Amino acid sequence: MTFTTDSPITPVEAESSFAPPAAAPVNHIVQTIQTVIASMDAENSALENQTEDTWKFNYGTVEVVVNITGTEPTDTFTVFSTVLSAPFRDEAKMTRWLLEKNATDTFEARYAIQNDQVLVLSSRSVEDLSPAEISRIITIVAAIADDNDEILKENFGV
Repeated sequence: MTFTTDSPITPVEAESSFAPPAAAPVNHIVQTIQTVIASMDAENSALENQTEDTWKFNYGTVEVVVNITGTEPTDTFTVFSTVLSAPFRDEAKMTRWLLEKNATDTFEARYAIQNDQVLVLSSRSVEDLSPAEISRIITIVAAIADDNDEILKENFGV
């Protein structure tokens, strides 16, 4: 699975984009995602693509991406943030550091390397996804990414 953010995006305005249209019912998953992002996005940087399945916002020193493939039980909810881009210094040591952190410090998230980038990510099925889980997953990925991006850049960036 490859994570990208290349779809067209538009600025998100807390009052208009996060509020449900008067005549249309809003899926609780999408509404919860939008509410959590609005509460974490201190800089009002949130962007939402036109198909309302991908959101991006700044949290501290990182950009966080939230994606949902749909609202059926077989669809996927994914949150990720890029914390370091290649080239890497001492890649073997970095890989070991990431694996050790995965074992002890990442809760439901994990570090991954994809397309020459180190990501913090979490992904799960939409089935039985509660508002508390949505909030927790977005918060965990954002906090871990923000807490560790500068450490990774300092120790393993070129």
